[in-house]
Amino acid sequence: MRVWAIVFLLATNAAIAAPPATSLRPVVRPTALAGTQSVTLDPSGALTPAQRSQAANAAVPKSDAPRSSLRPKMRTRAVKRAIRKEQKLRAKGAVCGDPDIQGDIVGRVPGKVAGCGVSKAVRVRSVSGIALSHQSVMDCGTAQALKTWVDNSVKPALRKKGGGLAGLRVAAHYACRTRNNKIGARISEHGKGRAIDISGFVLRDGSMITVLKGWTARDTSQALREIHRGACGPFGTVLGPHADSYHRDHFHFDTARYRSGTYCR
Repeated sequence: MRVWAIVFLLATNAAIAAPPATSLRPVVRPTALAGTQSVTLDPSGALTPAQRSQAANAAVPKSDAPRSSLRPKMRTRAVKRAIRKEQKLRAKGAVCGDPDIQGDIVGRVPGKVAGCGVSKAVRVRSVSGIALSHQSVMDCGTAQALKTWVDNSVKPALRKKGGGLAGLRVAAHYACRTRNNKIGARISEHGKGRAIDISGFVLRDGSMITVLKGWTARDTSQALREIHRGACGPFGTVLGPHADSYHRDHFHFDTARYRSGTYCR
């Protein structure tokens, strides 16, 4: 009995130690070897090193590899030089620390009477690529408000008319005078460099939309009202044809601020 017990234990240990009849390693799918020479698999499912290499090459056909890199191409020296040149040109004419506001620094503008004058004036010729019909003297706060209004209101409102906005027709900018030129009235915001009047909008096809005629014209009335409404916020005072008879032909904008908010009429 002792001998048979020893034989039984040896047979049991050998069965446990024996490897499985088949390998657990994944078997390469036949489609991976399509178009290649016949491959005979080992009974265990394993491949020889040569067969594995052949299967890997067949799994990723060279014809499916990307023909060109998806990485953005590096800028050429010529492109870099052109960009630097444009940046220098824009920076050269920039005022108020903004390349989109082009003009000249004027500095202090003394007033002829008490209440007039500008401490740090600039003469603006364009904002966001839109030319002003007259170079206009103002302070930087007004110049920034003008740019914001052009970008957010005027350009969108006129984008489908005449090829879009090309220029602004300036009716008035800095001038040491009273409000509406009335004797004894308060000094106008124009006399402080904080106001600009716009009477028309030049389009890229050369045509012009004027406030005087366009305010009631069927094809431009809605756009001008959007432009007028869009100024209420960037500017502190916004006056148009509905304000009074003095503003029938232009929009008046200034950056005076009130406790009650923007005065918009």
